[in-house]
Amino acid sequence: MASAPGADLLRDILPGVSRSFALSLKILPASLRALFGITYLLARAADTIADTRALPPAERRRHIEALRSAIRHRDGTDLRDVALRVAPDHAPAERRLLERLPEVLAAYGASPGEDHARAESVLLTLTQAMLDALERFPPETDGRVGALETRAELDRYTYMNAGCVGEFWTDMAVAHRPRCARWNVPLMRARGVRFGQGLQLVNVLRDLPRDLRIGRCYLPRTDLATLGLAPEDLLVPGTIARLRPLLAALVTQALAHLDEGRLYTLAVPRREARLRLASAWPLLIGLTTLARIRQAENLLDPTVTVKIPRAEVRKHLALSAALVTSNRGLGAYTRLLAVGAARELGFSGPPTGLR
Repeated sequence: MASAPGADLLRDILPGVSRSFALSLKILPASLRALFGITYLLARAADTIADTRALPPAERRRHIEALRSAIRHRDGTDLRDVALRVAPDHAPAERRLLERLPEVLAAYGASPGEDHARAESVLLTLTQAMLDALERFPPETDGRVGALETRAELDRYTYMNAGCVGEFWTDMAVAHRPRCARWNVPLMRARGVRFGQGLQLVNVLRDLPRDLRIGRCYLPRTDLATLGLAPEDLLVPGTIARLRPLLAALVTQALAHLDEGRLYTLAVPRREARLRLASAWPLLIGLTTLARIRQAENLLDPTVTVKIPRAEVRKHLALSAALVTSNRGLGAYTRLLAVGAARELGFSGPPTGLR
């Protein structure tokens, strides 16, 4: 790892800008670790630019477009002013990432041709999602709330922000881990998409009150309308009772997506223990978060924080490590968490779609 391009960046910067992904990255096989980490840092830098309130949306879009050009051409000369313009608005770890963005791009540019093409594809999809959001939603201080229109738009949003990563993850595993070369690749890519969409839908539900207060509603306007609600109504915590049917439907959808993540994880060869754990950990955390979402008294209350205690995360890591080579054991553990989340919805067992 010491000689891998960008190894120092992963050591020095990544833990400060991602707690959950840093866990999976640390356990990944070395043949995957470097490019996954550098790709994540580029996506994280773009997200930092997209989120800054120091610049108007049009200027943020310009900087993201410059980063997209650098990703395509492996040339970061147009990004020299990004750190100066954006970094002061962010935490120290994010500032360091932006300041070292030319180094991140250099490490990315050193990746082999086929790997570079895979990383470029997923990065262009992720950054296009950021451009779409800046175009669709009002500025954070505008006082208005924009919304996705339909469930199909929500599916597209979860694909472009995370489902595409499942495809990238699958393609890289097939290319670099010989034991995965026997996979049914179209099936595993499709499962990877659903897995990523489920994790992103968990984020949508968890972050609902925070997103609403910066003018973003990812709950579809058409679904809200069937409940007699408009996006702006969700700024009032007392609206929660009327919103619960839609929340329950979306939690059920997230559970069905994450069940594909369970099947994905169990399809990783048992001798690929590190790759299995890197898939299992976000799955376990996602399922636990869903249960806590349903336990929350009022998901619209901005003072309510849905968070898994570190002790519970450590328990998941330890138990999954003990069960990693057992399909029966790991499958039963993930299923148990899914059933627990389903019971929070009032079901006696897993909802339709969970096996």
